Amino acid sequence: MNVKINDTVRVITGKYKGKEGKVLTTSPKHNTVIVEGVNIVHKHEKARRANETSKIVTEEAPIDVSNVQVVCDKCGKATRVAHAEIDGKKVRVCKKCGAVLDKAYSKKAKAEAGTQEEAPKKRVRKRSAKTAEVEETAESTSAVTGEE
Repeated sequence: MNVKINDTVRVITGKYKGKEGKVLTTSPKHNTVIVEGVNIVHKHEKARRANETSKIVTEEAPIDVSNVQVVCDKCGKATRVAHAEIDGKKVRVCKKCGAVLDKAYSKKAKAEAGTQEEAPKKRVRKRSAKTAEVEETAESTSAVTGEE
């Protein structure tokens, strides 16, 4: 299955076609996923104890994984999933824009890139206006008194 928990997916067929939601659970054995706000069913719960009341509960039912597509965070389009090996790790990649779909890997890559960018920068301190004035006054006093 190319869909994982916490992926944003778009339903491509059926009653909820076009609706987007977050994947709550996956079931690879049955090839289904439960998507937030999609395939809502009503279940009747009977009171089990004397102090409870019977009620009708709404919940999400499983939908077949072939009826959803992963939405790319970068391009915002529903896309098929490709697999690529980056830095020796197999990751899911967007077919349309080539962005990495694995959130854990993309966060890790951003953190590594951030540390690599920060390391080469050297800190250059600019002289503040106050220190520049002090140096100018010291030079002018030394010029007036004749000291070097």
